[in-house]
Amino acid sequence: MGAVGEVNQRWVRRFNPDPGAGIRLACLPHAGGSASYFLPVARALAPGCEVLAVQYPGRQDRRLEQPFQSVGELADAVAEQLLPWTDRPLAIFGHSLGALVGFEVAGRLAEKGCEPVALIVSGRRAPSRVRSENVHTRTDAGILAEVDALGGTDPVALADPEMRQLVLAALRADYTAVETYRYVERTPLRMPISAHIGVDDPRVTLDEAQDWARHTSGGFELQAYPGGHFYLNTEAAAVIANLRRVLRAAQAGS
Repeated sequence: MGAVGEVNQRWVRRFNPDPGAGIRLACLPHAGGSASYFLPVARALAPGCEVLAVQYPGRQDRRLEQPFQSVGELADAVAEQLLPWTDRPLAIFGHSLGALVGFEVAGRLAEKGCEPVALIVSGRRAPSRVRSENVHTRTDAGILAEVDALGGTDPVALADPEMRQLVLAALRADYTAVETYRYVERTPLRMPISAHIGVDDPRVTLDEAQDWARHTSGGFELQAYPGGHFYLNTEAAAVIANLRRVLRAAQAGS
């Protein structure tokens, strides 16, 4: 795995390397998010599942790199970086922006003959469900107000003016990517999709999440939790339990 690690070190973080793991879970962050968000997930799922947390350009140690402004281009890059890790069963988990990126990555890997064993999407409506959104066109204050309302930004990161500008650059690029994304009709994925949302999330309704079912022929389930867009933080124990269940089923069926 030495060559793999060298190729992926900027993109893929292995917080708990597990050479004997029977399955891997690639985790894709939300808008403005980073790989470190998934450190608790990596710890909770070890041993047995190796978590690969993806670090997008434009944040943390990659903060000086240009962030992507297109879901498709980001998915192209992520799929290329995850390809070497498909020598074992690989599942994908994505939250919000990460759910869309994960959906596109899953399709790209399947086209290369390396189909993931499961796609787990969180906090996002189905790709075929469109809303008119304009956060990426707002002022800096408008973007900060939006992410503050969703509860997904670390106030400490925004206290320093220089850091705030870097965070804002990544946020604007991420919102541009997710709000300009348009689904192109295609053959449904063959892997099962497990969708997870907070019942009070203003960004996705139960009906919009249910439509993920039309994007797979491999089985679908929808899990709803108390909370809003970042229900993951308050319902961590329930989420981890469901992740374990989904991953066990995916590994058994691979």
